Amino acid sequence: MVVLGCVAQAFVLQSVLGSDVTATRLVSRQLWSDFITLFGGNLKINTVDQSAVCDIPFLPPLIMLLVVSGAVLSSFAMLASVLRKSQQELNNVSLIQQTCQVAVSGWRWWLLPWLWEMARILVFAGGFESTMVLMTVLYHYVIAVSVAGWSTSLAVPLFRPLDSPIKSEDVDGSRWQSAYSVPKLLLAAIVAYVVVFTTMNWQLYRGMLVPHGDSVMYEEHLWNVLHGKGFRSYLDPGLFLGEHIQVIHLALLPLYAIWSSHLLLEFFESLVLAAGAIPIFWMARRWSGSDRAGVCLAVAYLLYSPLQFLDIAIDLKTFRPICFGLTAILFALDQLERGRIKSTVALFVVALLAKEDFPLILAPLGCWIAAQPFLYNGPADQDGGALLPEFMTSRKMALRYGIGLAVASVGYLLLVMRVLIPFFREGADPHYARYFGKFGNSMGEIILGMLSQPGLVIEELVTVSSVSYLLALLLPLAFLPLLSPARFGVAVPILGLLCLNEIVKSDPQPHHHFHAPVVPVLFWAAAHSLANFRHDSNSRLRALVDRFLSRDRLFMPAFALALCCAIGSVVGMSPLSIKFWDSGSFFYWGKLYVPTERVEKIATVLEQIPPEARVASTDFVHPRFTHHARSYDYSHYLRKVADYENQVPDDTDFIVIDTQHYYSGIKGPEQVRELQVEPDKWELLEDRSDGYFIVLKRRR
Repeated sequence: MVVLGCVAQAFVLQSVLGSDVTATRLVSRQLWSDFITLFGGNLKINTVDQSAVCDIPFLPPLIMLLVVSGAVLSSFAMLASVLRKSQQELNNVSLIQQTCQVAVSGWRWWLLPWLWEMARILVFAGGFESTMVLMTVLYHYVIAVSVAGWSTSLAVPLFRPLDSPIKSEDVDGSRWQSAYSVPKLLLAAIVAYVVVFTTMNWQLYRGMLVPHGDSVMYEEHLWNVLHGKGFRSYLDPGLFLGEHIQVIHLALLPLYAIWSSHLLLEFFESLVLAAGAIPIFWMARRWSGSDRAGVCLAVAYLLYSPLQFLDIAIDLKTFRPICFGLTAILFALDQLERGRIKSTVALFVVALLAKEDFPLILAPLGCWIAAQPFLYNGPADQDGGALLPEFMTSRKMALRYGIGLAVASVGYLLLVMRVLIPFFREGADPHYARYFGKFGNSMGEIILGMLSQPGLVIEELVTVSSVSYLLALLLPLAFLPLLSPARFGVAVPILGLLCLNEIVKSDPQPHHHFHAPVVPVLFWAAAHSLANFRHDSNSRLRALVDRFLSRDRLFMPAFALALCCAIGSVVGMSPLSIKFWDSGSFFYWGKLYVPTERVEKIATVLEQIPPEARVASTDFVHPRFTHHARSYDYSHYLRKVADYENQVPDDTDFIVIDTQHYYSGIKGPEQVRELQVEPDKWELLEDRSDGYFIVLKRRR
């Protein structure tokens, strides 16, 4: 099996590295070229479309895989021997037999990409080009599943004997210390996440790579509130409430008054996101009956690339208050399962203060609560360990609380969309109405369009982009949320809206912030699905997993953890990803997290501009002027503060243009529009930054 797996994987490597279409989905073009050289391949470039293919010999990757396999198996045998002695394990299976079993169960995962490649060839031979393109696009997922299954098959047997199921009184909330305990290993993982992502965020800000729009503007809100200028940034006039009912970050004002820096916001965002692993552990332990299963799912959350993209988006936006609502919902769902209604409602209110998106999951959650007495007919002691809260066993109480939550959520959403935001936007609809432009031009038209045109809705939902987006959310969790269909159903309405969102359809990956409300529901459902794999469970699903994957109860949560790590290594941006270490990638650590000379040159610009000045600046230098009297946006985006004309506001004192950022369109003074059309109104100041920045001062 080991040899067969290596042969299959060598064939796949030969195929994947043979074309830039598949290879560059895994590594940069530069690293791909290095692999070609390592394996002795010959690169051929098509002069017409600049596409590239190469011929890679079969033997070099095969030898490499055989050597790696031998080393891994030997290491497994030695480690298993040490652990057996330390655990004093009594096992009738010899060490050699155990190693052989691991070889068969582990290396058979290496056949999966080969089977996928064979299917792809057959599809191509059959002339189904669109299907072949989709299979090619999803190739990196197949390889990630193969690696995750292989590594899980190696790792799980090392943890025998498994921990015994915990008692029900330890998890139902009657014993506070046990019910709220958190293992040291998980705390260490949370600390590691906070340290790593806070450092990355801080370095991005120090390197002037964080945009003002949708990121640093939230820090400007705090500065302006603290200095009596109102809850606003100066991208547009009026209060920020005309954009979103999003005020949760104002809770940081007491600390911000002491340390008035955007770095404070970055730290708290990473801390709050990481803290979401704690309620996930509690819920997963409650349903699985295993501390280790709980830790696996909680750490999977920390490695979940859609979560990490909320901390650092693909466009390097590093702070959004919606992240505070995500963690509030996770804690609320744990409190809901414990039957603590008051704390649950309080946490729901916190989530609503983080953004108006959360009613889209709270309303379906209310329906789920109302349906529980009708769906569940078993005893109070559910699955031998986790108690169903008392208010969910009573039809009267469940209907009261469930329907109340649903009605209140819908009412709040309508209040925000139809009253509050239009009030602060002078009657205009929310700006994100244009994300659904195919259904109408206003919120009312969009809602009616969706209801009256079900065919168009289905046509827009059943697309390759929808499949890609849903796979990116569900595959890293080994599709565990689907095994708890009622709870997963809470996320279905907002998932449908996400698949209709034109911005999401243009980039069908969870690279931005739109999926934030979905994440807590997916992990809530995944935690509940672990009840199918308990020691005392007799579900058919457990029987299938026992037959085809592993008889070990820890396999599925560990598989989800390995999948989050493997998929994150390909699509993510963390230090566990290939991109982070790939010097040919845009996300290489040396390019993003090491400040360049450009940062040193901005100091010469700041010396020329007094704090009481009103400054218009390009986006990535804009954050350096949010503490001035005014901080305007200098771009081609037409804003109301400039009368929707391609100009700066009339009260602007200085203009600062960044010429070296990768989005910079202006490289020299001759390209500045003010010097072209209004040279009598603007003075070009002496260049002290060696061409890195252009500074203009208004003639008074």
